[in-house]
Amino acid sequence: MASALLLENIHASGQQLLGRHQIDVATQSKALAGDALLAAVRDHDLLGIRSATHLGAEHFANAQRLLTVGCFCIGTSQVDLGAAAHAGIPVFNAPFSNTRSVAELVIGQTIMLMRRIPEKSRAAHQGQWQKTAKGSFEIRGKTMAVIGYGNIGAQVGILAEAMGMRVVFYDVRPRLSIGGAVPMHSLEDALAAADVVTLHVPATPQTRNLLNAKALAAMRPGSILLNASRGTVVDIDTLAAMLDSGHIAGAAIDVFPEEPRSNTDPFVTPLQGKPNVILTPHVGGSTEEAQENIGVEVATKLANFLETGATIGAVNLPQIQPNPLDSPARVLNIHYNRPGTLSHLNQALAEIGANIEAQQLQTEGDIGYVITDISLVPPAGWADTLMQHEAFIRSRVIVNS
Repeated sequence: MASALLLENIHASGQQLLGRHQIDVATQSKALAGDALLAAVRDHDLLGIRSATHLGAEHFANAQRLLTVGCFCIGTSQVDLGAAAHAGIPVFNAPFSNTRSVAELVIGQTIMLMRRIPEKSRAAHQGQWQKTAKGSFEIRGKTMAVIGYGNIGAQVGILAEAMGMRVVFYDVRPRLSIGGAVPMHSLEDALAAADVVTLHVPATPQTRNLLNAKALAAMRPGSILLNASRGTVVDIDTLAAMLDSGHIAGAAIDVFPEEPRSNTDPFVTPLQGKPNVILTPHVGGSTEEAQENIGVEVATKLANFLETGATIGAVNLPQIQPNPLDSPARVLNIHYNRPGTLSHLNQALAEIGANIEAQQLQTEGDIGYVITDISLVPPAGWADTLMQHEAFIRSRVIVNS
């Protein structure tokens, strides 16, 4: 029986689905690091994580047993995807399951900031009655700039338009606008056009400090900023200074450059204690509905890879959706994309008298993945002998039961 370890309070829906596929599932509420994480990688076939567990090259170098990793979240920046690929380990995530949850939070926070609710709420808790319309605005008729017009950004734009906002967007990739959203030619143009700026970009070297001092200065005086994407995207110190100066009238920040590994660890940011600032602990996708959907989506991908070799949805390997297994056995081979590699595999099959009944091959960069259905079950240890070829990364046999 295959063994799975799910970390960081992954929703029970994931555990239940894997259990229905006869996978032995263990869970832990916290993220792992150090020797504990090395042991988890060494001792399990499947590993499920969220955003606080970080898997680097040193972990995949110690992953002879590990078959696949599931990121039960949108992002995969916490995983060294190249090292995983070169260890023959597909990484799966859930790019769509919490889209609505993040979008709803952004719209809700936009309304709260435009009405200056955070500081009014804080004052009321302290016994002060601040009943005034000064500085309090409706979002209807205002302009929102969506920076990063992917799945979440586009959904935010749809909801914003439904609330009566004008939407502009900027993305480094060409994107078709939805509804009345207007594409902008540059980041600076988008920032200067908006009363509200919301960020929905991945963590990459190109997006690190995307909103630096220059970009933050390009925002309209009195505008507000929301970041529910990645913590490295905003220069937090400069943002704090611009909130103090009043150039930026409010902010809602859900992600931070450094985040606690658990709920018991301390959290410190220069944004603490500032008026009209909403700080949330990376909960953009943390609704019961989203977490249940993520559990099902990622667990389904993990189980499908384990049982059929399917890599549809993998973020770091060529993607293949194989046909149902009607042959006695299926050989999965992840290899370096070099001339003659497939011929060597087929020769090895011929040497054991196996006829190839179906074969699917995809390549991506320097990695190839081939699924071969054959007419017999290979002898014990045969897949291990394939690894003597320098181009083979990982070979596995699935027997049709």
